[in-house]
Parts: sequence; C-alpha cells; structure tokens
Amino acid sequence: MSEGPTPVSIDVDALLGTRAVEAGVSALAGRNQHHLAAMAPEEQVEAANHWRELAVEVLSAARNALTQAQAVQGAGRAVIVLEDSGGEEVNVHVTFSPQLEEMSDGSIAGTPAQLAAMSILESIAGDAEGGHGHSHDDEHGGHGHSHD
Repeated sequence: MSEGPTPVSIDVDALLGTRAVEAGVSALAGRNQHHLAAMAPEEQVEAANHWRELAVEVLSAARNALTQAQAVQGAGRAVIVLEDSGGEEVNVHVTFSPQLEEMSDGSIAGTPAQLAAMSILESIAGDAEGGHGHSHDDEHGGHGHSHD
C-alpha cells in the first residue's frame, strides 16, 4: 500500500513573504470578482490594498498560531512587512497581536515589541515626508494596514 504525500515543512516566516501575501490577495480578488468588475479604477486599487491588509493580517494570525508554543505569557507581536510595489515605491504592512490600545489622551498602549514597531513606523513616516513616496493612513488602528 502506498502512503499519502509526504508533508512539506515550511519556514513560518514564509507565510508573510510576497508570494504568500499575493496568493492571499489573488484569492480575495477572485472571491470578490463580481464586486471588482463594478468598481472604478481608483476603487479597484483601494480594494486591492484592503485585501492585501486582510491577507497580511490572516497570514500573521496563522504564523502566530503555528509559533504559539514559543509565545511568552503577556508578550505581544508586531509584524512589519516591506514589499516593493514598483519603481521607488514600497508598501508597508503592519499587524499587531494583540491589537494596540488607544488611550483617552491619544497615546498608544502596547507591548515593548509593539511600541518599537511604532517607533520604526514613525521613522518611516519621517522619511516619507523627506520625499520617499509613502503615505500613512490609520497608523494606530491596531489592524494590519498599508503605507503606499
């Protein structure tokens, strides 16, 4: 008798690679093809960015689930994915687990890793203002988001 296919091992960080993220975006675009066809070009770009954020968030959650045994009680995670989007442009995707908390005074509460990630994002925002072509949307929402 023949056994089934041999399981393939992958590096969990590959889940956040360009191929995996783009496969997620393609799956979401395929599933929403009827909506996409009815959209104006600007809306299509916005939808693709939204789907990319969703794909990064879902793949980050899958990565977290696969590495949960290594998690430290009370620890948080921030995942920053940088990907080329053509020419000099770079897309930045960020997910936080658990989500950041916005305080009543407007400050952000998070774990040390998450606050370090926010510092990195702020430096990217500073570079963007210097002419590197990035814009920042809802930086403190606690969900994955894109900086185009």
